[in-house]
Amino acid sequence: MKITVLDSPEAVTVKPEGSISDAWVAEFRRTWQDLIPSLGSRKLRLDLCGVTFVDEDGRKLLAEIYGKTKAEILADSPLTKYFAEEAMRKISSNGKEGG
Repeated sequence: MKITVLDSPEAVTVKPEGSISDAWVAEFRRTWQDLIPSLGSRKLRLDLCGVTFVDEDGRKLLAEIYGKTKAEILADSPLTKYFAEEAMRKISSNGKEGG
């Protein structure tokens, strides 16, 4: 997995590529948590366009990130759209993760 962070005045974009699974989930968690102090009023964007697979822990992390930041999630395929919608649904179904 590769994680790219793109910084602009209006948003910070986190772009994971490859598989969000196994040990990479912890790396992805560290990356976005390290960004939190520098976000300020900027929007967080998750660009999932290069993601090929997300395991259960990775899907929980996507829901956690969305739940805490209401990140804009960019997706361009049926697979990445599914992961984006699942993350948003887990939060919106009952106002917190796990719904």
